[in-house]
Amino acid sequence: MKRLCTICVRAGSKGVPSKNIRSLLGKPLLAYSILQAKQSGLFDAVAVSSDGEVILQAAKKWSADYCIPRPAELASDSAPKVPVIRHCLMETEKITGHQFDVIVDLDVTSPLRFVSDIAGAVALLETDGVSNVITGSTARHSPYFNLVEVNDTGTVQLSKQLAIPIFCRQDSPKCYDLNGSVYVWKRESLLDCNSVFGVNTQLYQMPPERSADIDSELDFEFVEFLMSKRVQQYGSAVL
Repeated sequence: MKRLCTICVRAGSKGVPSKNIRSLLGKPLLAYSILQAKQSGLFDAVAVSSDGEVILQAAKKWSADYCIPRPAELASDSAPKVPVIRHCLMETEKITGHQFDVIVDLDVTSPLRFVSDIAGAVALLETDGVSNVITGSTARHSPYFNLVEVNDTGTVQLSKQLAIPIFCRQDSPKCYDLNGSVYVWKRESLLDCNSVFGVNTQLYQMPPERSADIDSELDFEFVEFLMSKRVQQYGSAVL
């Protein structure tokens, strides 16, 4: 069983300029995903895909095994995620001459994951019948209780309405926020689909404190705060 870890890092970032190589507690943000992949001991190779030369240089410095230049058509704001990962897989297979059975993509903007989260998601995938695994945490808002939509008349309504209304959040069906932290595919599933939702997609649940995703300056400050607490408690930001 050969496993590949992909880390796909676009050069452009509007919410937080250059966030993927911005320093977080003395390391570029990108470094945390590489270090977690290496520390897990799960992978035969770690490949970083990017359209930015500075990012690829940083990936090499932090010991990525392969640095894959990304074509412009896969580097736009509207480029979907799955074809980017698939491109990274195929290019890495060309370089190595190996075919990988399991592909794990780590989102560089989710550095709060534990190495055990990566291992847990992989273990869930390698259960018979599972095509791919995505990660998430318990939703802060429920579409059945306190998540609303504004309709054409300007009034609001619940996003999802039940035949029998509920009056407390605890009675609503369980919902999860996808955190984009870890994506795991069997090779054939990745090659056959263009979405993170497949014929038998499973959810690996992570706690909220490990699920923050950096998409704004406030997110970056929040993650930096949690990382600092982690260092104080455990002596390391990579666990």
